[in-house]
Amino acid sequence: MRRAEPPTPARAPRGGARACAVRRAGPAVHCGRVPVVPRARRSRTSPAARGSPWSCPRAAGRTRLPRPPPALEPLRDVHRGLAPPCCGPGRLAVVSGHYLYYHYGCDGLDDRGWGCGYRTLQTLCSWPLGQPAGVPGLRALQAALEDMGDKPPGFRGSRDWIGCVEASLCLQHFGGPQGRLCHVPRGAGLEGELERLYSHFAGGGGPVMVGGDADARAKALLGVCLGPGTEAHVLVLDPHCWGAPKSPAELQAAGWVGWREVPAAFDPRSFYNLCYTSRDSAPEARRGLD
Repeated sequence: MRRAEPPTPARAPRGGARACAVRRAGPAVHCGRVPVVPRARRSRTSPAARGSPWSCPRAAGRTRLPRPPPALEPLRDVHRGLAPPCCGPGRLAVVSGHYLYYHYGCDGLDDRGWGCGYRTLQTLCSWPLGQPAGVPGLRALQAALEDMGDKPPGFRGSRDWIGCVEASLCLQHFGGPQGRLCHVPRGAGLEGELERLYSHFAGGGGPVMVGGDADARAKALLGVCLGPGTEAHVLVLDPHCWGAPKSPAELQAAGWVGWREVPAAFDPRSFYNLCYTSRDSAPEARRGLD
């Protein structure tokens, strides 16, 4: 993520309706165990400093933000109530089950500029019950990655970023929903992954974490709408919210969760890694969650 290393499995940088035609463009998409995928170097400039593409207008331009509250009760299923983006015949599929919305500062820890990957991972961990019990904290996630040998000693307590590969390792480690990695090569955008995303959500799948190199802002996908024609939208959950949202409607109005057209939502110059979540067929007792 921060340094170039020999090729390894995909690493993100630190830090029913009627069917219709869907345009699929770009190089082939690799899923599962990827033998050769570049590891990119990530800028130390925070997503907050660069600005999120779905930033709350009232928060834009602030130079000093208030300290986070001691802790917040995470909001549940914050996409509920959103109108579908398709205005004609098409296919729509959204996340099954329940999830919690984790975002910057929601537990009293100021993680602006480096915590978006952890927060998205926590949202994945809260699925499919939508309960905070069993969702590991940021320090527990770092400790797990260090104990597994994925990160060097001293990683816990740091402000180093994580991506989809680390998310899949932690999902396996804590025995919750399981993660499956996919890598979309640079320049392909997400058009070539739309049918797979539709099948995932239509089949009862959970939130999908996504992040890249040129586009280094980690986020979750909660649904996909294909049609009419070649139109395509994804339902995006952005963890870069700062503050204490009171309701899903507030988050929706501010743009932290919403439907986005695929060409505008993703950078064609960036590669993307995705971590699909599915129910664990043999759940294990979770461990090390404190």
